Parts: sequence; C-alpha cells; structure tokens
Amino acid sequence: SDVIVDIVETGKTLKENDLKVINTIFPISARLIANKSSYKFKDARINELVLRLSQSMGEKDD
Repeated sequence: SDVIVDIVETGKTLKENDLKVINTIFPISARLIANKSSYKFKDARINELVLRLSQSMGEKDD
C-alpha cells in the first residue's frame, strides 16, 4: 500500500516500520462521561477515578 490511516499515540510503530506522518486528518482524545444522575449521587467516587486516571497519565493534580 502507498499510504495508510492509523491512530498514532507515540509514533513508535511508525519509526519501527520506517514510516512518517504526512498529514493529521483529525485530532482525537479519550473522554470520560458520566450521566447527571450518577454524578449527582456518586461524585466522590467519580472524582477519585478522575484523579487516579490523571495521576497514572503523569498529570499533576490541582
């Protein structure tokens, strides 16, 4: 194939296969979504999950 479309996180696989990004089609990101009822009654648990996810990604808590 002359070109491929792929979701790239780190670019490691691209480098390993001597490929390069020639165009970004669309930037994407992961989202955590809670319904209003769950967030109203379980906000502490959800906020703890968000904190743990942020910390595991190396983000600082504010």
